[in-house]
Amino acid sequence: MHVFVTGVAGFVGFHTAKALLARGHRVTGVDDINDYYPVALKEARLVRLRAEKGFRFTKGDIAAQGMLDRAAGGERLDVIVHLAAQAGVRYAVENPRAYTRSNLVGHAEVLEFARHHAGLKHLIYASSSSVYGNDTMPPFTEEALAVKPVSYYGATKRSCELLSHSYAELYGLRQTGLRFFTVYGPWGRPDMAYWSFTDAVLRGKTLPVFGQGLLRRDFTYVDDIVAGLVALIEGDYPAADGAPHRVYNLGNSRPETVLDLIGHIERATGMKAKIEHREGPPGDVRETSADVSKAHRDFGFAPRVSLAEGIRRFVGWFRQYHNL
Repeated sequence: MHVFVTGVAGFVGFHTAKALLARGHRVTGVDDINDYYPVALKEARLVRLRAEKGFRFTKGDIAAQGMLDRAAGGERLDVIVHLAAQAGVRYAVENPRAYTRSNLVGHAEVLEFARHHAGLKHLIYASSSSVYGNDTMPPFTEEALAVKPVSYYGATKRSCELLSHSYAELYGLRQTGLRFFTVYGPWGRPDMAYWSFTDAVLRGKTLPVFGQGLLRRDFTYVDDIVAGLVALIEGDYPAADGAPHRVYNLGNSRPETVLDLIGHIERATGMKAKIEHREGPPGDVRETSADVSKAHRDFGFAPRVSLAEGIRRFVGWFRQYHNL
């Protein structure tokens, strides 16, 4: 199978491509390698992918018209996995235009590319738990209205879902949107709390903690997310009533507080955290909690890695990567 992965140098994109290559699939990847977080980390991921048979990479901005066609090189694709996006809830407050271009314009370009690609079986794209905002009762189900996201990032992701649904209605484009819940693990993102907290603990620095550490997140280990993606990529698209567009939660279904996260980091490092409580920035939701029963029913999604175990694995990788 030939799979086209956008955002392939990103955290989830890297792990997805690596898993697909290990299973004998061909992967064509695209990424703009922007400097939202250190480019060296993205380049290090690409070094490992380039060492694998069946991988091809093009650097480029998915929001640029025609770029995706050039990256595909005229080859037939079976599945598109669209993971490229401007990430981060808080950065959207500073630079919303980056989210408009990457998330909205970029998603629209992927939709146009997909609908004109003959023989394409399935477009799978990343959404986010951020679409639920603060007015959805946990655990979050896909049937929730999700019309009041509290962050601009969440608003762009919900908008992408609506754009996708319209393409399914108008053109019959088969699509699945995946609402990821706080994905973490080795080769992750430095802007995420688990990364910055681990770095601070290991270096003896102070951790800035918002909301008294009581914000709850459904931390989901990256291998569990990738297992769900692979199941969708390799599976058949089931018949459904109406437009061929589905949305699923992919989460761990066991929310824990930020203080719980810090406790797991302390145990994994054997060091005590120095905590400084601060006022929370705008855009943060109080809690995320995934009901994954729909994903379990339809493609066997079953998260297996606890936060304690996932953090232990991450800390081991982090020490090795930074030689700490």
